[in-house]
Amino acid sequence: MTESDRPKKGLIRRFFGGIWHLLGWLRTLFANLIFLLILLLIGSVLFGDKEDPYRIPDKGALRIAPSGVLVDELTQQSTLPLLLGAEPQQTETRVKDLVDAIDHAAGDARINAIVMELDSMVGGSLSKLEEIGAALQKFKKSGKPIYAIADNYTQSQYYLASHADQVYLNPMGSVLLTGFGAFRNYYKSALEKLKINFHVFRVGDYKDFVEPFLRDDMSPASRENNQRWLNALWTEYAEHVSTLRDLPADSIDKFIHTLPQQLESHAGSWAEAAKSAGLVDDLSHRRQVVSKLQKEVGKNKDGDSYQSIEAINYIRHIRLTSIEDRSRKGKIGLVTASGSIVDGKAPPGQIGSATLVQRLYKAQKEKVNAVVLRIDSGGGSSFASEEIRQAVLALRNDGIPVIMSMGSVAASGGYWIAAGADKIWASPSTITGSIGVFGAFPTFEESLEHIGIYNDGVGTSKLAGAMRLDRPLSPMAESLLQQGVENTYARFLALVAEARNSTPEEIDKIAQGQVWTGRDAKQLGLVDELGGLQEAIADAAQIAELEDYRVVEIERDLNALEKFLRTLNQGVDARIEANLPLLAWLQNIDPALASGHLLSTFNDPRAIYARCLDCAAP
Repeated sequence: MTESDRPKKGLIRRFFGGIWHLLGWLRTLFANLIFLLILLLIGSVLFGDKEDPYRIPDKGALRIAPSGVLVDELTQQSTLPLLLGAEPQQTETRVKDLVDAIDHAAGDARINAIVMELDSMVGGSLSKLEEIGAALQKFKKSGKPIYAIADNYTQSQYYLASHADQVYLNPMGSVLLTGFGAFRNYYKSALEKLKINFHVFRVGDYKDFVEPFLRDDMSPASRENNQRWLNALWTEYAEHVSTLRDLPADSIDKFIHTLPQQLESHAGSWAEAAKSAGLVDDLSHRRQVVSKLQKEVGKNKDGDSYQSIEAINYIRHIRLTSIEDRSRKGKIGLVTASGSIVDGKAPPGQIGSATLVQRLYKAQKEKVNAVVLRIDSGGGSSFASEEIRQAVLALRNDGIPVIMSMGSVAASGGYWIAAGADKIWASPSTITGSIGVFGAFPTFEESLEHIGIYNDGVGTSKLAGAMRLDRPLSPMAESLLQQGVENTYARFLALVAEARNSTPEEIDKIAQGQVWTGRDAKQLGLVDELGGLQEAIADAAQIAELEDYRVVEIERDLNALEKFLRTLNQGVDARIEANLPLLAWLQNIDPALASGHLLSTFNDPRAIYARCLDCAAP
């Protein structure tokens, strides 16, 4: 039979045959890429000319150089673009890694100083800065010096720098202190022009998450509430820095308010103004500072810098080379969860109810004696928050104490979860409370009608089609949603009252969406103790009656590809080399998009949320 005599394949067979060949080609390509990545990794280890970054010098400094944003939990990042030569993007630095490195270095004879190079740190909330600062203060008790270097200091960078014995600044640099603020965009007029109807159901005078969709400015109640906690946080910052720098109590505010006059008296030099105000000790170019540090801590192998090891590499080396003492009698399980609370599973950077519940169950299977749950969240789905709280209660019912450690934020849904714990710890600058509930439901029927699209049809009941986004929200649906919000708020008050040995009526007085700092929350009885993660872990051990214990981090289960990428990530230095002022400016742009981003995470099955909008701790 000749080729022309063979029957031709039909269109459908050829179509699916083509798809099958394409899938086979993609499988081969993917396998080859993985193989190439492995070869690149092996080659960089065997033939790279860089010094082993994990080698601890016999004598040298611990280099604290945070990159990107300080976080409690690292979000998932892709390694492939970096390995293929792409420019590194904004990264994150985990606070616990820095704290553990500083704590261990205090007793390590090989580490003779700490040098903080802070140019690459984009930002960090005050509570996270306080935890690192507390570790630096403990390190100082070892008698070893701390140095801080930067070409320019942002407000968050300077907080860490103020802990140093010697603060260096570039003669052309600056110390930019501005105070704290809460500013947002408002969309009411824009929504009207777009003919979008935003239906809101809420309880509480201060539950202001939905205000940007209902107003063109901040309400008096929201202004009062936000001004109160911002003032409290700024007082915390200013008093701490002035004490560390041995300056008068009002020196930080005075520096900000008289900056134009100070610049004028120093011929426009920001650096001279900062030195004159006592904020920095020495104005030197980077090369000059390196020369001074070489005399203090020693030269590196090439002689072009001071002898040091990166904090992240240092703690990785310690963890990899330390033999786990399984003879220790007790285990404290540490579960860290950050981000918006959503229903179901979620990647790092969000708190999925199913994902976090699985991790809490995993802690139980690890046979831990106690669990410390570190929450850094402004809330989210009320349904998901309750699912997680029930898992916390299940641990307690099985005899496992659960201690809550609040991060920068543990408000609304974050506090809902916290209410299930045996004990609640918060930093003085933690943002918490915001005990309130709202429902939000946009409809686009007028927008569609404006462009000639209409909706019509029939149903078997008044509720059929009532929750469609392209139809008006009926009075019956509005009533159901409002009653659901009120019922959820009543539940919220009841569970908090039970947890705090109070009554719903008393909790309502400090609820209604009001936001509190950790210090204020303790006075109001919403938290038990003030302190960071380390204090919460120590308290968990005491409650579990453990004198000898180890901390076991309970992480979510990774698939094979995620484990491979994490292994690669540990060998990639993705430090930011971009212009920091630009990154800081981009960070200021981010809140303008925050409302839209948060709406994309709203998946509560009843569209009812315990979420705080301005709970993004400065």
